[in-house]
Amino acid sequence: MKDSLQTLGIAQLLGCFVVCFASAISAQTNASGLLQMPKSHNPLSAYSPSVAPEPELINSPDLTRLIRDGKLYLSLKDAIRLALENNLDIAIARYNLPIADTDLLRTKAGGAFRGVNAGVVEGTPGGGVGGFGTGAPGAGAGGTTAGAGGAGAGASGLVESTLGTGTAVPSYDLSIIGSVGAEHLTSPLANRQIYGVPSLQLNTGQANFGVSQAFATGASISFEFNNARQTSNSPFNILAPILNASYRLSFHQPLLAGFGLGPNLRYLRIAKNNKKISDIAFKDQVMATVTQIENIYWDLVNSYEQAQVNEQSLAFAQRSLDNAKKQLQLESVPAMDVMRAEAEVSKRDQDLTVARTSLQLQELLMKNALTKSLDDPLLESMPVVPVDRLEPAQAPPAPQSVQELIAQALRERPELAESDVDLVNRQISRKAARNALLPSLSLVGFYGGSGLAGPLNPLSDIPGVTSSVPTNFAGALANAFNNSAPDYYVGFNLNIPLRNRVAKADQYRSELEYRQAELRREQLRKQIRIEVRNAEYALEQSAARVDAARKARDLAQRSFEIMQKEHDLGAGSTFQTMTAQRDLSLAELDLAAAMTVYEKAKVELDRATGNTLEHNGILIQDAVTGKISQASP
Repeated sequence: MKDSLQTLGIAQLLGCFVVCFASAISAQTNASGLLQMPKSHNPLSAYSPSVAPEPELINSPDLTRLIRDGKLYLSLKDAIRLALENNLDIAIARYNLPIADTDLLRTKAGGAFRGVNAGVVEGTPGGGVGGFGTGAPGAGAGGTTAGAGGAGAGASGLVESTLGTGTAVPSYDLSIIGSVGAEHLTSPLANRQIYGVPSLQLNTGQANFGVSQAFATGASISFEFNNARQTSNSPFNILAPILNASYRLSFHQPLLAGFGLGPNLRYLRIAKNNKKISDIAFKDQVMATVTQIENIYWDLVNSYEQAQVNEQSLAFAQRSLDNAKKQLQLESVPAMDVMRAEAEVSKRDQDLTVARTSLQLQELLMKNALTKSLDDPLLESMPVVPVDRLEPAQAPPAPQSVQELIAQALRERPELAESDVDLVNRQISRKAARNALLPSLSLVGFYGGSGLAGPLNPLSDIPGVTSSVPTNFAGALANAFNNSAPDYYVGFNLNIPLRNRVAKADQYRSELEYRQAELRREQLRKQIRIEVRNAEYALEQSAARVDAARKARDLAQRSFEIMQKEHDLGAGSTFQTMTAQRDLSLAELDLAAAMTVYEKAKVELDRATGNTLEHNGILIQDAVTGKISQASP
């Protein structure tokens, strides 16, 4: 009864420990956040699952702060800030950072890296990103697509099948193995002369354990400790039970293939570089998303301007129609003028409907880009009022600054930085593939000992039998380690594949892939140069378009004012005045479109030169955490 109570108490204590331990792991998971793996000093934590917290789909409080009178008043800085906090493209790409950390943990233990992704997530509609060439953000695979080495398997025509190739890497985690068991064996015998019984019965109990550890040089050591206790019904066995104890310390060190830190730490080094690629790719994602938000915002401003122009145009046409009807009653204008005015009102009403629906679509695209959830019907239907307005175009950068812009782009563009790190990974693989060409030559050795013990067999009928061995297990254990029965070996193991075709093919393929990646890097540099020049040309063209549109608007404004004065003096017709006002509205719409193109050209130049984050005052750490500091916009 006492033993049962003690057992129950121990069970309750263990149950409490397990519950407390699980609670500690869960609390640490929640406290550490999404971007870090839970850590614990408890050795048992290695055998408990780590649970990532569920994604938070609640919009940030900053969104509520911007709502007034049932409308969302939004500046460009506000839009960028909300995007860093809520945009789901960034939220999805944010998971790639802790995913890269799991590769670091895996490769520190000798496991092969699983790879990271460098693609840009493109789940937010509107505000297309990227200029000339396929290397612009969004041309790659999605951020959730697996890609070895960070560039995506086969991305941009590159092959990465030999990334990480080389000799097998052992596990660097200390391993403990053990086996405990008992066996009963009954064997019928055809001859009693050997064991003295017609049927041999053996009862064997064993308790064995061992440890093994590998090192970054390729060396590995192991220690085995074996114990056995055996009894039988044979009277010919002098000892009963027979107690055996033995140990063996083994050592293995490759001397050619698989020797050294380079081949054996290549997974870890590639994983560290992949972590850098993951960080760069996240920066690329933030730049692409911010660029997209800016484009959506200026499209929203343009739609808002168009809706206002069309509202004013319709209001003027309606006033002109009302005046024409009054003049028709006074028989001062023909009925044809009224019909033309009615047709013009109908046309402008249609234009206003198109402008309003386009504005509603741009409002929806903007709210979708700046929120985690649109489940609230009020938010989904809430109007968005852009606070910033289209400003007059400034002079484009001087032509002599183009080279400076190109030099800056070559320093700042994430794609080029990813390519540089990828080349380092390929160089690591090249060296490992060359090492794998060597024959397998290993220095091996072991040292061990064994001990025997046991009392005399009471069933033995052999007269005068004595034994000098110990009678208990402690004696067997002492004999095993007192060097009385040593067992040692030193030698070499050699394996030479005569044709070595697999390793030779992998080695040369790694060389080809490295050279291919070098060409791709140079191609990327050329492409960036063209993108910068193309963006600079587009900025100059859009500035010229704004200047021309402004002059056309001013001419249309003066023409309308002249026609309106003539109409007021009775010299002009209602139709001519409405036509002049319509020309003014079209000129204003064309100016708004030109200024929108100019603003988006500046956005594209920032993207092409890698200045998007700097010019918007964005700290990459704010994007990583999703919480904006005071220094950010």
